Amino acid sequence: MLEQETSAMRPQATIGERILDLVSANPDCTMDEVMQQLPELSWSDVFLEVERLARAGQLRLIQNSLLLAITLRLS
Repeated sequence: MLEQETSAMRPQATIGERILDLVSANPDCTMDEVMQQLPELSWSDVFLEVERLARAGQLRLIQNSLLLAITLRLS
């Protein structure tokens, strides 16, 4: 179970800030775990923001060897 962090205390936080808060509180969490913590958002909205954060160097995407899961890690 993921630990919910400060995004609940920051109702005006952007999607990116909420994702970074979750990954900071739960290092090496998966995309599925992040999605479970952000049920009000669509998968595509979260993925697009994760991709943007990765391109900006704020987040690293790590695929497991079977390509079944994507782990998120702060850069």
